Amino acid sequence: MTAAGIARLAGVGRAAVSNWRRRHADFPKPVGGTETSPSFALAEVEGWLRRQGKLAEVPLRERVWQQLAGHPEGPVTALTHAGCALLLLHDRPTVWLDISAGSDERLAAMLPPALEQVLTPRLTGPRSPAPAVRTPTGPRLLPSAPLLRGAAELAAELGARQTFEFLLGRHLDANPRQYTLTPAELASLMADLAGTARTVLDPACGTGALLRAVAPRPGQELYAQDSAPELAALTALRLALHSPAAVNAAVGDTLRADAHPAVRADAVLCHPPFNERNWGHDELAYDPRWEYGFPARAESELAWVQHALSRLRDGGTAVLLMPPAAASRRSGRRIRADLLRRGALRAVIALPVGAAPPYNIPLHLWLLRRPAAVTAQPEVLLADAGQFAGEGRGGPDWQAVREAVLDAWAAFDRAGGLEERPGLARSLPVIDLLDDDVDLAPARHLPPATPADDAGTLAAVGERLGETLRLAGDLTPAPVDAPRRARWPLTTVGELARGGALEMRTGGSGGPTRVRVLTDHDVLAGTAPSGSLPESDEEAVLTEPGDVVVPVVGGGAVARVIDDETRGAALGRNLVLLRPDRQSLDPWFLAGFLRGTANNRQASSYASTATRLDVRRLQLPRLPLEEQRRYGERFRALEEFERALRHASRLGEQLVRGMYDGLTDGTVAPE
Repeated sequence: MTAAGIARLAGVGRAAVSNWRRRHADFPKPVGGTETSPSFALAEVEGWLRRQGKLAEVPLRERVWQQLAGHPEGPVTALTHAGCALLLLHDRPTVWLDISAGSDERLAAMLPPALEQVLTPRLTGPRSPAPAVRTPTGPRLLPSAPLLRGAAELAAELGARQTFEFLLGRHLDANPRQYTLTPAELASLMADLAGTARTVLDPACGTGALLRAVAPRPGQELYAQDSAPELAALTALRLALHSPAAVNAAVGDTLRADAHPAVRADAVLCHPPFNERNWGHDELAYDPRWEYGFPARAESELAWVQHALSRLRDGGTAVLLMPPAAASRRSGRRIRADLLRRGALRAVIALPVGAAPPYNIPLHLWLLRRPAAVTAQPEVLLADAGQFAGEGRGGPDWQAVREAVLDAWAAFDRAGGLEERPGLARSLPVIDLLDDDVDLAPARHLPPATPADDAGTLAAVGERLGETLRLAGDLTPAPVDAPRRARWPLTTVGELARGGALEMRTGGSGGPTRVRVLTDHDVLAGTAPSGSLPESDEEAVLTEPGDVVVPVVGGGAVARVIDDETRGAALGRNLVLLRPDRQSLDPWFLAGFLRGTANNRQASSYASTATRLDVRRLQLPRLPLEEQRRYGERFRALEEFERALRHASRLGEQLVRGMYDGLTDGTVAPE
């Protein structure tokens, strides 16, 4: 385990762990890693923390995770071994109880044949290639024995599926740059657009999010393939634990070596890799999948589109996540034109910014259907859900996106056309799009939304701006005389926490149900909770009125008191929550002094690219509660003034934008 893992076990910051290593000669020595990032043995660390009175007991979840993260063959191998054992426990619990009753050596020796009896029927089928999950041998399983026992113990609490999801989620969170993930909300939307399906294929499965979102039905078959062996294996185990469907997962480069050439699926779901130039352009020039034209080297996404169509039965539906450039690049216009002419491309839907990585561009969904017959006058649906983008990094309003997109697609699919929905969706005859560019970007073809910022509306915005500026003027703090600098006895947040005057909690964990999440960007901008966290079985930290929330990354003196607008939200990453004892500590007094620039400067540490705040080192004066409340009232008035300034800024931006738009679209005269 790393120093960060030790800090998480003990509930302290990493600086405290570094301090322990310097001060205590008996602190466990590193057993691996590097000089700058050493790793330690979990058992030794646990024993030392317990002897020092810094740890009552390692939580079972943390113990299992640390065993996985510190596995000698790496976390992916450990996660695969754990998934195999959990699948055995899920399907044949009595067999697991029998073979786990003895020593680790006995467990490792008896487990492979037992796994073979589960993995073979669940993860292979009559058309399966070589399976993505191979039964591990006894010698390879022996180092994993403590992990497997811990995972089984955790499964007794959570269930086998939830245990694997917890471990997989922690691994993905710990290695965010190694994987391109499909958010659960987007995966659910794509699965719903594809409709009910018995046979479903994902030719670039990644971690299996798309197939996991498919609604189960009797006799279902799920096919997956990925070029990364570890992803194919994790997907196979994840799906087998999640669904009773037959799972056929394979390893390989789908475009160069398709593992499922005979499959004719009811639905294909795919989040392909974007902007790949080495996708097989030179080797695959005469491949029969290119029914709609040979993709250019820079058009790898159109190769995936045609692969998906080739694996559909007649009338089957494919839903692909695409970069917006694929809808308009000139090098792909001939293929787009043929997809339109033959009725294969049925819809292009622009998603809001922040729907999926890369989060800074509005990705598209392409809905395709393998034509059973050519329509005389086909139309295509163009929709733009960009208006449902969220603020900051909170992500879009997924409920609004789902309702708008699914309703528009259902109406179009039912009638073959759709009446215009200004600013949101319309259907166009294919002939109208077959020009020199064949540009399918929805925003270029949708009628503008009904102007909201006409002259009357802009006048109302101007009046509100004037009222807000007057209010800001009324709230302007009165000038004060400059007294001598006060010399108070000081304490720190850490001392107050140890004395019970406040409780400290850190954010970032999901919960069993999705709730709105207060992010560090919401705190900095003074906006409502806008974020989301992955659903998990961990307990989320929920805010209560009077809590004080402090961002710890990025620098700046910011603290926010939770009110009715933000109560009940889950605490997001990079935030610390302080819950004061109201009988000894006033929240506004606490938040106000935490915002002092000098206070923040002395409590901050600096890395090469970021500033991190050690909240425990922040100082505030020791004052009687009545004196605290006097300061608190003043700090609350400053907060109201700051809020009024923010509101005035937003109204000013709206007025300026509306004037530009009105003058350029003719709804406002220049006089």
